[in-house]
Amino acid sequence: MSNNNISTGQDNDHPEQENGNSRRSFFKNLGLIGATAAAGGAAIYSGYKYEESKPGHDMVKVLTSDNRLIEVPRDQIKDVRVDHDKLQKQGREGLKGHRFVMVIDLAKCRNARKCIAACQGAHHLRPYEYHINTLVMQESENTAPYYMPKPCQHCDNPPCVAVCPVDATFKRQDGIVLIDNERCIGCRFCIAACPYSARLFHWEEPLMAESDKGKEYNIELNVPQRKGTITKCLFSSDRLREGKLPYCVSACPNGVYYFGDENQDAVTNGTTKETYRLSELLRVNAGYQLMPELGTKPRVYYLPPKNRLFEFKDDRDQAHTEQS
Repeated sequence: MSNNNISTGQDNDHPEQENGNSRRSFFKNLGLIGATAAAGGAAIYSGYKYEESKPGHDMVKVLTSDNRLIEVPRDQIKDVRVDHDKLQKQGREGLKGHRFVMVIDLAKCRNARKCIAACQGAHHLRPYEYHINTLVMQESENTAPYYMPKPCQHCDNPPCVAVCPVDATFKRQDGIVLIDNERCIGCRFCIAACPYSARLFHWEEPLMAESDKGKEYNIELNVPQRKGTITKCLFSSDRLREGKLPYCVSACPNGVYYFGDENQDAVTNGTTKETYRLSELLRVNAGYQLMPELGTKPRVYYLPPKNRLFEFKDDRDQAHTEQS
């Protein structure tokens, strides 16, 4: 294991128990099916056998779901409409049988901001709009400061959900708190209720409002965004449905993030792709939650900045300049 400062609590006498499929692919065997993949596959004419195209026959080139370019007769293509209501219902229910959780190792963060850039790109945010941001923290004047990434905490007792008057913000059975942009009325009660300042209000037209115009709304990606509504970290629900790690977790070059399923007691490091027992990772490294005294029960855990891999360098202004 490449990480020198974290004890995983694994039994080295039985490596076969730790080096299974989970180390090779995040949730490879969970059987999750991406909504986008299903929609894409439905749009492709499948199972039709036809003879070689005859002179003058009208053929259409189609890109299949497995990225093959094929030709099919135009008169054999059938339009298939995406069941928008079904996708919305699916997005509200979440992934059955799972309870997603994130662990952030503060000893590894050097403010590379790759996680932020990946998140902003996926959700069509401007450089100064954040679903996740890095804060400079310092325990006392005698201790060294450190960086702390702060996404939405996806609380099990979310005050934001309790105050929403239109059921626009809601908590799914898999532990994720989402926002339905099409229901949101912009009252900002949820912003006032969130003790972690993890929500953003669109005071202006979203970055890609023009290019996103007319697109089907994806509740798990919260795109297209709308002026006068709320946006926040989504734990990359659209990626989870495809069996992939969140955007921020995959983009981090330093192994800061672990993501996984509490029900399986397993989290995968986004950089090393190694999987660890969640309970042991938290116990051995004194994992903690932000402001547990509030009773919000966050689903994001932090590992203390012990045995830091990088010397703190306050380069926030430079990072913001490069990102913009």
